[in-house]
Amino acid sequence: MRIALIANEASGGGLDPGPLADTMRRHGAEVSACGCDPEDLEAVPGWEPDRIAVAGGDGTIGDAAQLAGRLGVPLALIPMGTANDFARSAELPLEADAACALAVTGEELRPRELGRLADGRPFVNAASAGLGTVAARQAQPFKRLGPLAYPLGALRAAATERPLRCTVRADGREVFADDAWQAIVAVTGAFGGGSEIGAADPDDGVLDAAVLPAGSRLGLARRAWGLRRGTIAEQEDVLHARGHVVEVDLPPGTQLNVDGELRDGGMERVTVERAAFQLVVG
Repeated sequence: MRIALIANEASGGGLDPGPLADTMRRHGAEVSACGCDPEDLEAVPGWEPDRIAVAGGDGTIGDAAQLAGRLGVPLALIPMGTANDFARSAELPLEADAACALAVTGEELRPRELGRLADGRPFVNAASAGLGTVAARQAQPFKRLGPLAYPLGALRAAATERPLRCTVRADGREVFADDAWQAIVAVTGAFGGGSEIGAADPDDGVLDAAVLPAGSRLGLARRAWGLRRGTIAEQEDVLHARGHVVEVDLPPGTQLNVDGELRDGGMERVTVERAAFQLVVG
């Protein structure tokens, strides 16, 4: 089996793809490795891989998944990031050796959808604005602590951030127009080191939007509990809407958190591609 290993060497404080490639070779694979920049990915089709393995954090997966879908080959995941929310949501192995073994020997595939920002950039978990973005920024100094970094960042964000004005439309229908603590558009619904929108289904070809309306800071504890339990969409005053196209209008300059990475803009039109790639799951 020929495997193209796409590795984000910046993940987890520094990733060496060599040992990962060696482990996959011990399981019988022929491995070619590259980085995750666009110019690196351009070389992959010429290798004619049987599957693609991506090593890195959640923010690395989208481009690799898009490439795997375009080439019609399965995608295997070696989670090497801070939170690894996508791997957790798919119940994939979090330990590197087990993930490498599955990348080579796994035979069970599962279709997965891709969300796309307005500029076409793919994502696999969620795009959000508001507290989630500030929490991701505040979490940067704590990333050595792994998934715990995001709850710590969220605590700091909740103490200082103000609500933002947003308008949300699902398939052209306005569903929210007011101040909000956070607006989320979800594929798997997993984000923030263990938080999730439990209503989101990464196989149904529909996006899930959740908006946490502005309110007291004391009420944020209930929001946080709902996110950790995956029941946030069930809270009575939380807006939950579904659509093939979700548009979120935000104040100019609002930064986003997309699969754990900070980005400028893109939620003004979010779309989804059903069964965009096949994930190796077992």
